[in-house]
Amino acid sequence: MVHSAYDCVELVRDVPTKIESIQSYGSKLLAGCSDGSLRIFAAEAESSDGSKSYALERNLLGFAKKPVVSMAVVESRELLISLSESIAFHKLPSFETIAVITKAKGANVFCWDHRRGFLCFARQKRVCVFRHDDGRGFVEVKEFGVVDTVKSMCWCGENICLGIRREYVILNTSTGALSEVFTSGRLAPPLVVSLPSGELLLGKENIGVFVDQNGKLLPEGRICWSEAPLEVVIQKPYAMALLPRFVEIRSLRAPYPLIQTVVLRNVRHLSHSNNSVILALDNSIHGLFPVPLGAQIVQLTASGNFEEALSLCKLLPPEDSSLRAAKEGSIHIRYAHYLFDNGSYEEAMEHFLASQVDITYVLSLYSSIILPKTTIVHDPEKLDIYGDASYLTRGSSGGSDDMEPSSTSHMSEYDEYAALESKKMNHNMLMALIKYLQKKRFSFIEKATAEGTEEVVLDAVGDNFASYNRLKKTNKGRGNISVSSGAREMASILDTALLQALLLTGQSSVALELLRGVNYCDLKICEEILQKGNHHVALLELYKHNSLHREALELLHKLLDESKSGQSEVNQRFKPEDIVEYLKPLCGTDPILVLEFSMLVLESCPSQTIDLFLSGNIPADMVSSYLKKHSPNMQARYLELMLAMNENAVSGNLQNEMVHIYLSEVLEWHADLSAHQNWDEKAYSPTRKKLLSALESIAGYNPEALLKRLPPDALYEERAILLGKMNQHELALSLYVHKLNTPELALSYCDRVYESMQQPSAKSSSSIYLVLLQIYLNPRRTTAGFERRITNLLSPQNKTIPKLTSTPSMKTRGRGSKKIASIEGAEDTKVSLSSTDSGKSDDGDADEYSEGSSTIMLDEVLNLLSRRWDRINGAQALKLLPKETKLQDLLSFLGPLLRKSSEMHRNCSVIKSLRQSENLQVKDELFSQRKAVVKITSDSMCSLCHKKIGTSVFAVYPNGSTLVHFVCFRDSQNMKAVGKGSQLRKRL
Repeated sequence: MVHSAYDCVELVRDVPTKIESIQSYGSKLLAGCSDGSLRIFAAEAESSDGSKSYALERNLLGFAKKPVVSMAVVESRELLISLSESIAFHKLPSFETIAVITKAKGANVFCWDHRRGFLCFARQKRVCVFRHDDGRGFVEVKEFGVVDTVKSMCWCGENICLGIRREYVILNTSTGALSEVFTSGRLAPPLVVSLPSGELLLGKENIGVFVDQNGKLLPEGRICWSEAPLEVVIQKPYAMALLPRFVEIRSLRAPYPLIQTVVLRNVRHLSHSNNSVILALDNSIHGLFPVPLGAQIVQLTASGNFEEALSLCKLLPPEDSSLRAAKEGSIHIRYAHYLFDNGSYEEAMEHFLASQVDITYVLSLYSSIILPKTTIVHDPEKLDIYGDASYLTRGSSGGSDDMEPSSTSHMSEYDEYAALESKKMNHNMLMALIKYLQKKRFSFIEKATAEGTEEVVLDAVGDNFASYNRLKKTNKGRGNISVSSGAREMASILDTALLQALLLTGQSSVALELLRGVNYCDLKICEEILQKGNHHVALLELYKHNSLHREALELLHKLLDESKSGQSEVNQRFKPEDIVEYLKPLCGTDPILVLEFSMLVLESCPSQTIDLFLSGNIPADMVSSYLKKHSPNMQARYLELMLAMNENAVSGNLQNEMVHIYLSEVLEWHADLSAHQNWDEKAYSPTRKKLLSALESIAGYNPEALLKRLPPDALYEERAILLGKMNQHELALSLYVHKLNTPELALSYCDRVYESMQQPSAKSSSSIYLVLLQIYLNPRRTTAGFERRITNLLSPQNKTIPKLTSTPSMKTRGRGSKKIASIEGAEDTKVSLSSTDSGKSDDGDADEYSEGSSTIMLDEVLNLLSRRWDRINGAQALKLLPKETKLQDLLSFLGPLLRKSSEMHRNCSVIKSLRQSENLQVKDELFSQRKAVVKITSDSMCSLCHKKIGTSVFAVYPNGSTLVHFVCFRDSQNMKAVGKGSQLRKRL
């Protein structure tokens, strides 16, 4: 016997006749006897021990002609059903016989459907169903035939489960169809018992099988009795079976353990009463009264049957909810300790979880887990219920790893086996703890986050500001996570313990995921543990979560150096790109820190670092100044990429600085080659190419400052570009022609100037080609005083830079010359030798203009005219050509020019003719519209007054079909004019 669930009390003794059946009605006991009498026993006063004694209140002799073998009380209808010679119905409480079903004569078993008021009984091989008509009679519903005598029956919904000698069948009362369930066995008769849930318990020898109302087996399992039961009574949470030698009580909770055995001889029947079970012996009546649930729970807990005790706790009444929760919590804790002592760590943690005990209580079982200091105080008696549990935890000393078993070189085989088992046990303990903490973690983090949000809101509105600042604490003065509140303090304890358990079980990846998410790990403890265990990646995440970015970057740089040297014990190799990746999120919050640590990896991974600057939206001026100070050689590259990405994002100062950097490198390169006398003006280094490209493409630099830095005898192409930026086109073209001897570059320069003008015109855009033409025609004049003119240009007194004029003039030639050709649209304008020529006041320039001392570059002139004939003003170009120029040499220039002029003249003539033709067509259409004809008949009606037109004056609308009287038309126009006037007055 596990515990006493029922107390057996003798209620009635020394009954003179043999008891055949027993029932209870209210507080009375009804005993059907073998002589056909019905004895009614009433309860007397309770004795000192709380039990009741019963005395005979009434004896109904002649209640039946034969022994009353079975009875059923229907309290809802105040009926007593008795089975003797037949089935009779008696009115309660008078026991007056109100109906006898004569067809039930010889019946051996019956069952009553309380919900519908249906009676079913079996007689020989027939099954009959009667219905109570709520009056004093019964109406037969149906009768069915079965294969054999029915031994047991029970309603199951609208069907009936029958135990027929060797098998169980389900009888469909609508169709009469029988469906087999399974055989009932050979030794014991069939037994059908209805469960409170509507399901059935069917007996097969000494086994009780659970089935649903359709006869399908249920997964709940089976009850195994000690012997085949004669009767079974269900009283939750127990099932009581009448066996030949005793009454057996088993739990209805799987695996249906034996609860109690009541030894009584000659028990004939069991009957369920209100709060007890009545046992009928031959000449006495006993009662099984349940022991109070509280007492049963205490017994079960003391005997270590915790599962059964917890199941009984659920049966406590709702009004005792606090008592129930306290008892369940206490049992869960004791059961958890019991399981923990016996190595069932995961099951123990499940019960700790169900007990809602504080996590610090559970963590006290793990001596190797280091916890943060807490202000929470626990009951010491509660913590020491089971005394010292240190033998359950891992032994540790100093800074040694708790997962490593202590061993010596001379350890015996037994000690090695013991150490292996200890290590396995320690691992299982920690794995169970991890699952426990992970299940508790969500609610802890949710509460901690809610408290943090609430404090931020209160801080924002100014409420409780002083108390919040007073309670706010940080770890080591560096972290940003406050653990002042209870929820965050508990979350810190949980996360710190969980991280240690994960690391001790080798789950570094899971620990890393923990640190990457929202966590409240204690910084000081976790930092020390991660450092000792060389968990560098996890330590980086810890620093990152606590916003200790400087410490994280310093650690990352240290690990990077160790990875390069190969002297570290780090399993993971770190790369410079790791620092770049770490810095990316910090660009918007701490750009100074980003610049500081990016210098450490700028040389090793310049592309990724510069991409970091570009994508991080760090101010370009800040980055440029920092690079200029710490890494000058990377400044130009950064500015290049910045300019390529977004030219508007780079200020004029930065563009100017980038060009100066290029120029400085080119000047160093020029000085080095000049020192070895290897300078070649047509040599291009990569930096010089960048310089030339920058000078041409960007416009944010100062050309005068750059021009002053150029050497006087080199870098002519750079000088030409700078002079072009200053609108000194003649000087720039002179460099291309006379210093560089590259007419192609000169032509390209003219093309750029021509195409750069927003609205090119014949006067302004073609002037640049005329300047180049003059240089070819007077080469010596343009080279004389070249350096002096540049010096004058850069002098402080000359700050105004004249632009290329649209109507330049030139001196009249010494000799008279005739026009070679006259082009339509030519103007009598003359082009000056230079739009910026300031040498008119120089005395020595008179000889420079002498045409006799110049050498004309006629081939270049003809080439220019033939290639750019469409961009040059033909009349002005012809005026500049010398008289010795042959007309045949100008065919490539004059041919397309004249063809274009003729084509334009022809096109204009065609357009003029087309417009004249269109004019005539419009006039013809006008005349045709004016010739419209309107036919007036005697039936023609006015569209306004709807009267006939007749011979009155009429008007026709433009559509040609609408006719109105002229008077009506005039009146309608006047009405429109009046309406418009009134609307105007309303607006005013």
